[in-house]
Amino acid sequence: MDALINELKLKIIDFLHLDDVDPSEFKPEEPLITEGLGLDSIDLLELVVLLEKDYGIKITTREDAQKAFQSLVTLAAYIREHQPIGYEGRQASGS
Repeated sequence: MDALINELKLKIIDFLHLDDVDPSEFKPEEPLITEGLGLDSIDLLELVVLLEKDYGIKITTREDAQKAFQSLVTLAAYIREHQPIGYEGRQASGS
């Protein structure tokens, strides 16, 4: 499986303190909001902070947030498309 998606799984579970979520059961195609993982608006705000700190990405519009946070697959694609070239941040090595 994609290294960035696996990294995101672990970061989201840790950052949002989702201790009851097993990373192996966290399906990349499932919706992140309401259904699937069941994140709410507060969780999404925290993920916006995570993206800025770890990947150098600022999400400033509702449209960008809706595009990025559909699923882990769309989030990984959004990161690849918008991460500044050479940004190291707190991203795990090898991703």
